[in-house]
Amino acid sequence: MSASLPPSAFELLRDQYALRLPASLDELTGPAAGTVDLPLHVAWSGRRSYGLGQPRSQMSLYRTVLAEGQRQDLITFLDRGLLIAQWPVLRTLTSRPLRDAWENRFPELPTDKATAAA
Repeated sequence: MSASLPPSAFELLRDQYALRLPASLDELTGPAAGTVDLPLHVAWSGRRSYGLGQPRSQMSLYRTVLAEGQRQDLITFLDRGLLIAQWPVLRTLTSRPLRDAWENRFPELPTDKATAAA
């Protein structure tokens, strides 16, 4: 009889991120333009206001919301089209557990620049 191993830290983190995910990317109806001001529970250490017209600011907003947001925050602050367009780069700026949770649930997320351009 073999004892099952406890889940790794990676598996625990991935599963925590997976619990926050929306059922579909179509639920992501956040703004695609303008300025976004995140609540303190999402942006608890530092910058809270992001301009979507500036690529670096947009990327920083998405990275923060993906890492710190709960399900409703993802739905409120992320836009499906922007997420898909940014994903090939954004996925390199997030943790592996977060990236795996999103890519396992949403195979439509492109994993390289060639896919995103197609």
